[in-house]
Amino acid sequence: MTSSAASDVSTDHEAPGARTVGGSKGLAWLLVITGAAGLLAAWVITIDKFKLLEDPGFTPGCSLNPVVSCGNIMESDQAAVFGFPNPMLGLVTYGMVIAIGMGLLAGARYRRWYWLGLNAGTLFGVGFCTWLQYQSLYEINALCLWCCLAWVATIFMFWYVTSHNIRHGLLPAPAWLRGFLDEFTWVLPVVHTGVIGMLILTRWWDFWTG
Repeated sequence: MTSSAASDVSTDHEAPGARTVGGSKGLAWLLVITGAAGLLAAWVITIDKFKLLEDPGFTPGCSLNPVVSCGNIMESDQAAVFGFPNPMLGLVTYGMVIAIGMGLLAGARYRRWYWLGLNAGTLFGVGFCTWLQYQSLYEINALCLWCCLAWVATIFMFWYVTSHNIRHGLLPAPAWLRGFLDEFTWVLPVVHTGVIGMLILTRWWDFWTG
């Protein structure tokens, strides 16, 4: 554990299981920024969804061509997996991420179960986004730019929260992995996002190059 990481962990004489762990300003700002990006995307999509319900002929501003067509995404069954528009879930969850990031900026320290809960939430988020990516590319055959923004935001928050938890011993991992994450956490979300970008590029290669 590096000295910077150690400084984020409480050293008081605490009861077992009561240890609290803070977060760096970098992580705090990342949560605030990615949470705000996801919240913005969810807000815009929700507003456009309401307009589409009021007027079936409404065309969202991000419907630019046959491929980049938010309207097709919003009208699909996949856009309301839980019985309500998906972005309404984002309005709550991304807002929570912002609140956690702001808490860290104010010096908050959380117990292990709290960090693991955040990790589980971001894992669900990235898993759900992965399913939506597949549906968008291979079932609906359209892209939503606001959805893409939410995907990238979720990917970055997941990998950085996971890295934080591993480096602080909240998740078990070998020493070499902790050392790698101390220096190269950024590689994971960049590669993850790059893979999605390549899938989008190859899925509509003829369209992009035509």
